[in-house]
Amino acid sequence: MIADFRRRFWVSLGLTVPILALSPMVQQWLGFSIPFAGDQYVLFALASFIFFYGGWPFLSGTFEELKGKSPGMMTLIGLATTTAWAYSVAIVFGLKGQPFFWELATLIVIMLLGHWVEMRSVMGASKALESLAALMPNTALRRDGDEWKEVEMDALAPGDLVLVKPGAKVPVDGVIREGNSSLNEAMLTGESTPVHRQTGEKVIGGSVNGSGALQVEVAHTGEDAYLQKVIRLVEEAQKGKSSTQKFADVAAKWLTFIALGSGLLTLVIWLLLGKDFVFALERMVTVMVISCPHALGLAIPLVVSISTALAAKNGILIRNRNAFENAGKINVVMFDKTGTLTTGVFGVRAVHSLSKETDEDEWLSLAASLEQNSEHPIADGIVTEASKRGLDLREIDEFQSITGQGVEGKWKGEWLRVVSPVYLKEHDMAIPQATEELEGSTVVFVMRGENLLGFIALADEIRPEAIDTIVTLKQDGVHMVMATGDNEEVAKAVARELELVDVRANQSPADKQAWIKELQADGKRVAMTGDGVNDAPALAQADLGIAIGSGTDVAAETADIVLVNSDPEDVYRLLRFGAATRRKMNQNLIWACAYNVVAIPLATGFIPGLTISPAIGGIFMSLSTILVAANAQLLRNRMG
Repeated sequence: MIADFRRRFWVSLGLTVPILALSPMVQQWLGFSIPFAGDQYVLFALASFIFFYGGWPFLSGTFEELKGKSPGMMTLIGLATTTAWAYSVAIVFGLKGQPFFWELATLIVIMLLGHWVEMRSVMGASKALESLAALMPNTALRRDGDEWKEVEMDALAPGDLVLVKPGAKVPVDGVIREGNSSLNEAMLTGESTPVHRQTGEKVIGGSVNGSGALQVEVAHTGEDAYLQKVIRLVEEAQKGKSSTQKFADVAAKWLTFIALGSGLLTLVIWLLLGKDFVFALERMVTVMVISCPHALGLAIPLVVSISTALAAKNGILIRNRNAFENAGKINVVMFDKTGTLTTGVFGVRAVHSLSKETDEDEWLSLAASLEQNSEHPIADGIVTEASKRGLDLREIDEFQSITGQGVEGKWKGEWLRVVSPVYLKEHDMAIPQATEELEGSTVVFVMRGENLLGFIALADEIRPEAIDTIVTLKQDGVHMVMATGDNEEVAKAVARELELVDVRANQSPADKQAWIKELQADGKRVAMTGDGVNDAPALAQADLGIAIGSGTDVAAETADIVLVNSDPEDVYRLLRFGAATRRKMNQNLIWACAYNVVAIPLATGFIPGLTISPAIGGIFMSLSTILVAANAQLLRNRMG
């Protein structure tokens, strides 16, 4: 399509030169004359070719808009050029008057140039998405017996083992079964520095391997792969329309009717005032061209396309455009603690038995057997501790998560549970006094049936970036609160280090949701950051739900935004980028509407001394479109 507009532009521009040279008015302006017999017919032939060849995109666009009973920008251009051409042809074949051939030719050339530049801007906006799709290799080295054979990507299936050589792209989402290396995930998650991955850790398809060879077990392929989910999510977000874009669509439609009405009214008024038809027609064509709401039609979609693709490239996945565009209005951010303000990497500080029936290693082994099915950071800490002690893990049946409170499953027909203090509280169970000595630790309890076997105390470090995030948000006038399912002592320890005043501990998902309702009742606009699963009610309640640290799981259904990394800095980057996106939309809307308010009166010729031709009107219209496109592109500078 871009190549077609470019070709039509250059051909039309080449033919416009002789049209200008043969036009009596241009000759008069420049003081030369090259009259010859039949010169008007030559002008007619050249201008007609430009009208049908160069103007075809506008003529066909007019037909489609009228067919769909939705006249718009193409209709205005099509009617204006058709009217000018038809009237000029009538002049050549006997009607008295002045033809519009040079105005017609220059107008079409300018319109083609404007559309060409616009389409290049739109295509540029989708480059980030195209670059994401291009990240995946076409083939992979799959283990086949004792050999590695190169196969097409669609031949891979979960459970296959693939070899990723140093410097090669990782072909699939999977788990490293042998080897360790640093991987560049910048184009996938926005993480600027390579991340080290080792045996047992996950890798993302499309990331670039460093210096170590990796054997990766395939976990997801095709449409289930992280990259495909991201591309699908971005496409859906770009197709979806926010309230701002819907407003722009309505405004553009009404402006089309205003432009048509203004053009016809201008023609009638000038004829009633005694002006000749040529002058009145020229004014009408100029009004219809200059008031074309092209800039308005481009103002929002281009910003949407750029912001969505650019955010995805930086690990910010937009699911709800309305919430994203209103990010600048957020004045309270509620943080979940684990994995957001803290590293989420738990080390076991203490293991304490509460029952004489089972020894410590025995029930720790059962706890680790249960937790091996969970991806929670606390689960990783418990499984790691069991591994250090050389404990065997058992197969657990009917594993399931207890939302916001822990996990449970069956072993030998009996329920095992690893739960938080919130679970004990909600089931009227006393919290052992021995836990009071473990200030600053996260404590979970291990149960067999209804009996408490013991508790495990784990410590979690505060992220260095969390401190900078808190400082930056405070500078932006954002109030921060922290809600955690952890105990009071852990919450207070984290709050002291981060200088947070408003903190609540032992919070269930329902408690967090209720707190958000309290804040909203006080007129606050609240953003909630959580893990997308346990915090689902709070994420859904918040004005802006942010699923943070979701990694390759981009299906956080209750979140408005999914942050791929567990970096709290992404929260304020998101808020600032959302605000910058909304500003660009407003700037483009204001410019597009203000331009028409000023331009239409000039085009009518009713203002003495300020009469412009259709070609000049076309230049103004194209310049306004280019300005809106250029302003949208500046949004790229706001992502950082």
